[in-house]
Amino acid sequence: MMTRVFALLFALLMLPGAGRAEEVVAALSQSRISITANFDGSEILIFGAVKRNQPTPEGEPLDVIITVAGPEKVETIRRKDRRFGIWINVEAQVIGHTPTFYTVTSTRELADILPPLTDSLWKITADKRILPGMRGLPAREALIRLRKADDLYRTREGVVTLSEDTLFQTSITLPSNIVEGGYTTRIFLLRGGEVIDSYGTTINVQKVGIERWLYNLAYQHALIYGVMALAIAGLFGWGASEAFRILRR
Repeated sequence: MMTRVFALLFALLMLPGAGRAEEVVAALSQSRISITANFDGSEILIFGAVKRNQPTPEGEPLDVIITVAGPEKVETIRRKDRRFGIWINVEAQVIGHTPTFYTVTSTRELADILPPLTDSLWKITADKRILPGMRGLPAREALIRLRKADDLYRTREGVVTLSEDTLFQTSITLPSNIVEGGYTTRIFLLRGGEVIDSYGTTINVQKVGIERWLYNLAYQHALIYGVMALAIAGLFGWGASEAFRILRR
């Protein structure tokens, strides 16, 4: 595996440059993930190199930040309150398009390499990327808290390895509860708190097999899906009833 990684890195470094002093070239161990009935998550290796047209600059160290954002969805956040002795939904707020998955990895602690202004310009951390205009509102904070509890929003500092200011790599784990769609991957090179280059690509996640068939049936032929679900539930109920009747004889 590592032999293929280094071979690909060498090939990437041989690509013609665009004239920048330092340029990121990167690749993924896989760009397509299939969700099957027994899917329990997947790990993706993200690796790359820094291509230079001149000697390595002196002074501020080089850092790498990598983000992966899942497909965006519109969410409805409901607030519950106790009324007449029971908990009921008393308020609902629709939240705009937000990533269903978001992870940030870096070579060092973000506080040491990413100034707030740079973060705001490039929208790197979840705080700047996820509905920054709604910062402080209960619905936004509840959404982020729930996504973190489900292991869908993560920040992992110091896990990107950088060798000789040239080769970098890290691994991103996609959990089993991800949704299908395009997962946007961004790689940033930073020096002195400024982004000097960036690179973007996409990981495609798609249901296959029986999962894909059931998904399409539910969304494209809802009536047939509902009738089939009721028939299966009725069949299993009848089967359980018959089994208990036989056992009681």
